[in-house]
Amino acid sequence: MLVKLIRVFFIAACIIMGVIWSRYFTEQLGGTAVQTGMLPWTALGGGIGFLVSVLVLVILNFITEDIFEKISPVIVAIVLAMLMGYALGQYILMWIPGADPNVRVFLIATFVLLFGFMGISLGLTRASKWESLMKAVQKHPGPLGSPKVIDTSVIIDGRILDICDTGFLDGTLIVPRFVLRELQNIADSADVLRRAKGRRGLDIIKAMQEKVSKVFVTVVEDDFPEVREVDAKLLKLAREYGAKIITNDYNLNKVAQIEGVAVLNINDLANAIKPAVLPDEHMQVKVIKEGKEAFQGVGYLDDGTMVVVDGGKEYIGKTVTVIVTSVLQTAAGRMIFGKLSGVVP
Repeated sequence: MLVKLIRVFFIAACIIMGVIWSRYFTEQLGGTAVQTGMLPWTALGGGIGFLVSVLVLVILNFITEDIFEKISPVIVAIVLAMLMGYALGQYILMWIPGADPNVRVFLIATFVLLFGFMGISLGLTRASKWESLMKAVQKHPGPLGSPKVIDTSVIIDGRILDICDTGFLDGTLIVPRFVLRELQNIADSADVLRRAKGRRGLDIIKAMQEKVSKVFVTVVEDDFPEVREVDAKLLKLAREYGAKIITNDYNLNKVAQIEGVAVLNINDLANAIKPAVLPDEHMQVKVIKEGKEAFQGVGYLDDGTMVVVDGGKEYIGKTVTVIVTSVLQTAAGRMIFGKLSGVVP
């Protein structure tokens, strides 16, 4: 709304300026005879002002964010160089108070031309180096004690909020802006499930920011336009901040280990804190469905661990006593195999 109001004021100002200029030229060049018929010239000036304003708005509409980010260093270099040339010319003229007006104009134009050319040359040939310079002098936000970068999978998972509440994590959790954009894209998805996951992720971040805990959550604007993959951006950001990555992504986990970036995998944490189960130990589990092999039933413990019960197929929907025979640890989690010992009445 504010942008639209500014555009309306800009168009109105251009029309007014066109009218003022038309009246000025009419008075200066037209004489008394033309001044009596000034209305058409005034309308012409206002029309020209309107066309100029529309042309400017059309040109601005074609300048995207990426284009602006690329040309802004060039524009800054040119403007600063021309201002320096103008200021130097004025300084020299202070020592020549009686200089001819033509000499004054020539001297200032010469310095503006020289410095303007230098600004154009530097802007076009050195602008690509500005980004590295700005990042080198940019201050990172706040005291980043024990910084950790969190990715999209962890935010959508949601367990990171409970882990922060327990106090097992401290320091600063870094949420990159490009991760927020990815979450927003997921939340705007046409698929109902993906949309729910995206909105859940945004709610998780908001809850983490609002809760008072040992963890400080900060959103950083750092981005790497030359890198397309989000995982690659996360790795580069982690190296820049000297941070660890918190993720549930198996592939990101492996790539980070290869590139020497420390990783905290929540799935590994969940598997590590599950209670140990030994062979010949007795446990109770409710059989939910039949297993892949004959006569097998499948149940789950409270922590989500799958229990495969040999002989439990006939007792689906009932709670049985199982004798543990073996435990299998996989990348996806832990599986417990046991044989039926009895049915809980």
